[in-house]
Amino acid sequence: MVPLLDVNAQNLPLADELKEVFARVLGTGRFILGEEVEAFERECAESIGAKHAISISSGTDALLVALMALGIGHGDEVLCPAFTFFATAGCIARTGATPVFCDVREDDFTIDLASAAARVTSRTKAILPVHLFGQCCDMDAVREFAAQFGLKVIEDCAQSIGAMFKDVQCGNFGEFGCFSFFPSKNLGGFGDGGLVTTNDDALAETVVKLRNHGMHPRYYHQMVGGNFRMDALQCALLRVKLRQLGSYAEGRARNAAWYAANLPLPDGCRLPAALPDRGHVWNQFTLRVAGEGRRDALKAHLSAAGIGCEIYYPVPLHRQECFADLPVASCPVSDALAEEVLSIPVYPELVPAQLEEVAAAFASFRG
Repeated sequence: MVPLLDVNAQNLPLADELKEVFARVLGTGRFILGEEVEAFERECAESIGAKHAISISSGTDALLVALMALGIGHGDEVLCPAFTFFATAGCIARTGATPVFCDVREDDFTIDLASAAARVTSRTKAILPVHLFGQCCDMDAVREFAAQFGLKVIEDCAQSIGAMFKDVQCGNFGEFGCFSFFPSKNLGGFGDGGLVTTNDDALAETVVKLRNHGMHPRYYHQMVGGNFRMDALQCALLRVKLRQLGSYAEGRARNAAWYAANLPLPDGCRLPAALPDRGHVWNQFTLRVAGEGRRDALKAHLSAAGIGCEIYYPVPLHRQECFADLPVASCPVSDALAEEVLSIPVYPELVPAQLEEVAAAFASFRG
């Protein structure tokens, strides 16, 4: 048996230290904001290379508060990829703005700027590129595009903490970078958690206010925000794991390289691309399996062999029922990916015997 993800394999070796941290926070009696939150934010800012890092209640709320801080709302449009997790578009819709779905590229599955350019209108206020599966977008091209059309840039870094574009980490290229600490992420927490990064002092101040009901000073509200605070305990526990982030990335890269060299691919199956200057951190190892029904047949075969696998994502955003009232978007690459993608285990704690087990299951596929 090889699970798609084994959080215990990562967390249990840290159990003694995590329990000590829990006891320390318990003893302080300070569970909302405070020293642990501030320390975690400083350490995240240093790790990512950003001037400001503000902890947020979830990766979804990080996107939402970033949009709110930029004043995105009713009547506005935001460009986003059609092939990504729902929160990217869901948060745009929650502000009252309209998500405008763009197709993605064949090579790295990130937003296709040619598709985006065809969808720009006078109402377009921002672009929300997603660094999908652990690989950065071409942020030089995104920034040039944003400058051309006068758009704000919010990076969705939920799956890509530590990923690089050239020599700079994601989260430093736009007005905001938005991260997630959901347990399946490369820096996985013990529940929900997120982070917003920015290199703009005024925007950082706005996010700090918005995450606490728009309050500053206490009980004086300059704006309507929300309860987007991340728990002090969650921050304290993640400080322990943040110190391991580099080794986690090394393990994922090692396993991805092993697959690239050793995985016996069936006909029509393609490895994911790791493009130059992108610093892929492999949140997912996502294959493409061409041929009607063959992806689903391979998934069924792997599952029967005890190999965890999952489809990210079976329905692109422009085809979700909740967006049926929006203009029909042509996104053929996104449609094709939804029929062909399959992710297999790549988490850093995989041992050689497990990798060999995955390879053996592929070798026995006859679909």
